Amino acid sequence: MIPDHDIVIVGGGLNGPALGLALARAGLRVAVADTQPARARAEAAFDGRAYALAIASKRLLQAVGVWPAVEPEAQPMLKIVASDGRPGEGAARQILTFDSAEIEEGPVGFMVEDRHLYAAFLTAMETTPGLTHIPGTSVTGHEAGPAGVRVTLSDGRTLSARMIAACDGRGSPTAARAGIRRTGHAYRQTALVAAIAHDKPHGGVAHQFFMPTGPLAILPLKGNRSSIVWSETEENARAVAALDDAAFLEVLRPRFGDFLGRITLAGPRFSYPLTLTLADSYVAPRLALVGDAAHGVHPIAGQGLNLGLRDVAALAEVLVMARRRGEDIGAADVLDRYQSWRRFDSTTLALGMDGVNWLFSNDNPALRVARDLGLGLVNRTPPLRRAFMRQAAGLSGHLPKLLTGPPV
Repeated sequence: MIPDHDIVIVGGGLNGPALGLALARAGLRVAVADTQPARARAEAAFDGRAYALAIASKRLLQAVGVWPAVEPEAQPMLKIVASDGRPGEGAARQILTFDSAEIEEGPVGFMVEDRHLYAAFLTAMETTPGLTHIPGTSVTGHEAGPAGVRVTLSDGRTLSARMIAACDGRGSPTAARAGIRRTGHAYRQTALVAAIAHDKPHGGVAHQFFMPTGPLAILPLKGNRSSIVWSETEENARAVAALDDAAFLEVLRPRFGDFLGRITLAGPRFSYPLTLTLADSYVAPRLALVGDAAHGVHPIAGQGLNLGLRDVAALAEVLVMARRRGEDIGAADVLDRYQSWRRFDSTTLALGMDGVNWLFSNDNPALRVARDLGLGLVNRTPPLRRAFMRQAAGLSGHLPKLLTGPPV
């Protein structure tokens, strides 16, 4: 079989375009199948959906040529403050503070709205040689063979490639077709997501309030706006989601606090159930899983997209280096290098966030004392605090080239 492409990427969210750009800029022939109609998401009005990009993720966006378009819309995060409390206490009991001045890498991260990030990816895909973007189309089947994979699209077309990368989210249909099983559990929590306008400037400070029923993240956006990710028990979340906007704000205010002055809604509200889901394998014949297709995690530390971009960087480096050595990029031994690089790291971080959520999403007096003492110790120990900061910024461990700045 003489393939049409080196790789077909299933999923046009964010990880798929990032992988496609990284590979195409290194000379591979790439197709990205995207269920979204062309530019539909890029031209959407502000809806409050945003991502916390770690320093390493920002470097990847620079390496694939996307960051210059994103930077004017990005809100730097200069400080992260964690507080342990109950509704009505606000940020009175701060237990851990990360200040960007301590790691000398610039801001600890950046908040970027989904619409701006996707628009930048879309423009880059449209202008990158070797990358074919196929919008408004899903992958309905694939068949792996000894020399490549044949991919069937929802419009009846077929593509052939050396391999396929699944960037199609939690419960990935591509992974399911390949027989990859998943493990995990439901948190019995629901995330309530919204954008909030406030009277006072946030100063680039991100807050994580640990409440007995789940954490509340307040993440700074451009202007006097913040994105909230409010994790609540399923029962509480159903009741809150059913409220009108005015009643929703009345329930939110005691949790949010008054440190930013009067708050109002600045966009629509969303909710989604929270689960932990881990693929039992990141690879199958001629297939690699990336991002949520490999690991769906709790949003407690805002690491979902950053974990996915670490996958992107590692897979791109493995495939490009294999291609330069004359190897078959879809061969099992090549894909096993990617799995060996990423599976342990991703699983460890996912389970770590799982443990943090369990530790903080309760009101047990003994656990409250233990966790406050533990994080208080981190806060009072500069070397330990800086190590935690570098981990959160994506600067620890064996980093792929794309996460350090240069292209592969």
